[in-house]
Amino acid sequence: MQFPVWSRAVSSQGTAKATLGSVNVGVVCGGAYIEAGDVIIADDDGVVVEKRAIASEVVAASEQRILKEEATRERLARGELGLDIYGLRSKIAELGIKYL
Repeated sequence: MQFPVWSRAVSSQGTAKATLGSVNVGVVCGGAYIEAGDVIIADDDGVVVEKRAIASEVVAASEQRILKEEATRERLARGELGLDIYGLRSKIAELGIKYL
């Protein structure tokens, strides 16, 4: 599946096949409580868990973020400085830094 997998530890204990497991119960993984139906999003940078109830809001916010980042990359490609894009000139001036 070419899906990245991370592990905190290695266990040599084998699986149990003589008993039934649990289905649709909450688990704690990496300190995060995950309930049945939660959405797991992962890439090479890490993993995030979102509650199913707000998954559509998260998708919409993610799509807006992608559009914003694409627009910023276009501005940078045209030669605009991040200093100006993010309005940092006034901030560094307040700190007494002179940008040359």
